[in-house]
Amino acid sequence: MTMSPALRRVAAQPNVLFGGVYGAVLASSMVAALTQYGETARDDRLYDARWLLITAFASALAHGYAHIIARRGDGSHPGVLGALRVVAHEWPLVVATLPTAVMLLGAGWGWWRSAGIEYVAFGFNIALLFAWGLSAARVSGRTWRSALAVGCVDALLGLIVVIANALIK
Repeated sequence: MTMSPALRRVAAQPNVLFGGVYGAVLASSMVAALTQYGETARDDRLYDARWLLITAFASALAHGYAHIIARRGDGSHPGVLGALRVVAHEWPLVVATLPTAVMLLGAGWGWWRSAGIEYVAFGFNIALLFAWGLSAARVSGRTWRSALAVGCVDALLGLIVVIANALIK
């Protein structure tokens, strides 16, 4: 199975890879931090979803802002529209948090059990990190065997980062 050229171009963009990975780690870390005290009521899950989305947008804005400042160092003056474009390129970070937000919202709205949804979100995000690693390796021309190994290592690294973030918070 090969990727279409259009999908390969999108998946190979550094902002897509960066944002996808960062968003998955952010979502897992936020869920771990917000649920560390064992709050699993439906209202708590709605609160968690709200804070996850606020944090995702704030992180995207912070990354975009940092890119704007960094570009000033090379003499660029993108103007207001250029600055908005730079911030808009952070969309993959926000999109990568949406599945977790939907899981939390669904738990809050009673679509499924609220207790334990953090484990489902955590597992999903680790699988997402595997997929990002696998797709980046495939886009770079690695064999399937090599890409699978890279995906496994990336998922393991993501697991370590998420656990470290949870322990720090």
